[in-house]
Amino acid sequence: MTSSSEWLRPTSAGKLRCWWPGDDVPYQEYHDTEWGRAVVDDERLFEKVCLEGFQSGLSWLTILRKRENFRQAFAGFDIDVVARFTEMDITRLMNDVGIVRHRGKIEATINNAARALELVEQTGSLAQHFWSFAPTAPFGRDGEGQHPSGLSTTSPSAIALSKDLKKRGWKFVGPTTMYSFMQSMGMMNDHLQECFVHEACEKARVEALKKQKS
Repeated sequence: MTSSSEWLRPTSAGKLRCWWPGDDVPYQEYHDTEWGRAVVDDERLFEKVCLEGFQSGLSWLTILRKRENFRQAFAGFDIDVVARFTEMDITRLMNDVGIVRHRGKIEATINNAARALELVEQTGSLAQHFWSFAPTAPFGRDGEGQHPSGLSTTSPSAIALSKDLKKRGWKFVGPTTMYSFMQSMGMMNDHLQECFVHEACEKARVEALKKQKS
């Protein structure tokens, strides 16, 4: 994977960071400590799928700033609890100014919780199933010219995961949404090679692949 200095920015410690967090400190922290770090916990994976769905048509920074509100509103994204949400919960959520009040996305989250329970029963865990779609090539490259700055919008593996989940009845899981999900959960390493967290993220990705595919 190649890169260019135009896609890197110096940190306050003199290290190099991917360009996209800009000068926003919480966004920089998200980049440094979360984005691209391998996640194999089912509730965190479910939370991220849901939040990526809410992001549709918006920026991730908008969702990130509301993330704690989302967690409170959706019972910490406890899959069992969310799957049992009722019309009363939908009304409550539609009146919650701390989240994105989009009825279709709220209903999709509840639907996806039910589908997640089915998937766990069928495959053992969300992590095992989601990671089965992760590319095994270095950095999780799919070999189709993904932009070195992380500006690509989808990939063959993301398209495959999207198709699989749609067949299972999941909603708001299009190819672009699944690509963002796979990037952020460390299934592919789209940090620039010169980025100071790239190496650690790659090691974690490889270890997660070994664990989930063993």
